[in-house]
Amino acid sequence: MRRPTPLPTSLEHGPFSVAEARGHGVSAGRLRHPGLARPFHGIRLAERIEDDDVVTLARALALRLPADAFLCSVTAARLWRMPLPRRAERREVHVGVPAPRRALAAQGTVGHKLGVTSADLTMLHGMRVTTPERTWCDLATTLRLPDLVAAGDHLVRRGKPLATIGTIAEAMTRHPGRRGRPLLRQALPLLDARAESPMESVLRVTLLAYGLEGFEPNVEVITRSGRHRVDLGFVDARVAVEYQGDYHRDPEQWRRDMTRISRLESHGWRVVQVNADDLVDPGELVRRIRRVLLTRHGDR
Repeated sequence: MRRPTPLPTSLEHGPFSVAEARGHGVSAGRLRHPGLARPFHGIRLAERIEDDDVVTLARALALRLPADAFLCSVTAARLWRMPLPRRAERREVHVGVPAPRRALAAQGTVGHKLGVTSADLTMLHGMRVTTPERTWCDLATTLRLPDLVAAGDHLVRRGKPLATIGTIAEAMTRHPGRRGRPLLRQALPLLDARAESPMESVLRVTLLAYGLEGFEPNVEVITRSGRHRVDLGFVDARVAVEYQGDYHRDPEQWRRDMTRISRLESHGWRVVQVNADDLVDPGELVRRIRRVLLTRHGDR
């Protein structure tokens, strides 16, 4: 097969519209070449878009959006790097328009008509998007409580906050949605800036939902062997609950965790290790932790 004619330099990187390409003298035949990605009607890209490259996908759609449109919901959350459950990370781009305008309908998109004010919108990567606070509010119609709290914990996380609990509460007062309001009210008091990972947040909220209280997130335990941080700690009982995610499969991480857990247990701590399978039956997990706590209190 004959090599295609090179594109103008300005079109080699990033999405471009068919109209822009024709303005640069690119032929219709060249624009039909199978080597060009077609993420949306009238949009081309000189290289394949990876499924997790939400920025490039959003930029491609932005080329054909009306001036008052904005990225929202799951897409805005991904742009703000909020953690989302895998089922929510679909390739479709969520795009909103101010109500009462009719929601956009185009292949590869999910349209929304939203009541928004200027305080709900900002610029990110050169595109109009809902603010972190408004994005979190909109996610209440999509996510379960533990996942919504995990997304909120990401926003208020100490050291790298994108929002505060106060600014999120202000956004809630402006948010016109009724479907998600009860869940927002339930989630807001559960946000914790000390959370350090999404699954730690999910675990924390799950344990609370099943009536297990009395623990603190990211407790720093000081022993003669050094400082050790545990995901959730029942300090008085010296019981730690640790979530072991897939990243722990890394050999170096696995060895570090083994040493840390061994050192904690040598100083009288009991470590309950939890993985994703344990969250399939939260009731059993809570009963298991309660048994450990009863044993610890009985030993004292």
